[in-house]
Amino acid sequence: MDSGDASGYSAGVDDDYESLLSTTDAELLKRAWRNEKAAPEILQFEAALVQRSREQIQLMEETVEEFSNNGADPLTVSLYQMDLDRTLFLLRSYLRTRLQKIESYAFHIRKTSDLWNRLSKQEQKFAERCIDDMEQHLDQSVLSKLPHGFKSHMKQSSLSLADDMVPEPQLDQYVICRSKRFLGSFQLDDSGEEPVNIEANDLYALPYKSIKPLVESGQIDLV
Repeated sequence: MDSGDASGYSAGVDDDYESLLSTTDAELLKRAWRNEKAAPEILQFEAALVQRSREQIQLMEETVEEFSNNGADPLTVSLYQMDLDRTLFLLRSYLRTRLQKIESYAFHIRKTSDLWNRLSKQEQKFAERCIDDMEQHLDQSVLSKLPHGFKSHMKQSSLSLADDMVPEPQLDQYVICRSKRFLGSFQLDDSGEEPVNIEANDLYALPYKSIKPLVESGQIDLV
């Protein structure tokens, strides 16, 4: 094998190794967490990944307990505990971030079927409770004291054509993103600006609305 073949083979092995690492549940959970924290809107709930992560957490907890009871090397126990703590943090932060978005945009999410279907069953129940509590609070503190045409939870008045009382995520805000693969020329919008050439592993600051399909398809990660 000459030097050219060897270097090509080495690059192929490295690519395969990087691909393997990026598809482990630990990396998938980290990516889901980063995307959820950076995206202005709520993303699709990663049901299968969350379930696998919970099972792995339970297994790691049992392993740490068994090692501790059997007098295993403290360094080994510490390494397992660190891995457990990291996974717990990522999962809790991922779920907490989603709940915070639901609290902020509950009315908007409920009236938008695409967003509503992104929630888990538990999140949908949480959203309904948030909406019920908010409606009750508004009725008791404000709306009951206003004239009839101003009692809506969704509109400023009965003359409003849109739900102008419902906060919505700002999809045109800029986000930092990166693609692990070369995507080539990508047209951001219809403004006539030149397309962006998206290279592998380069960082870009782009409007979320423009790259939303790429985020949803997994071609681009938010950071």
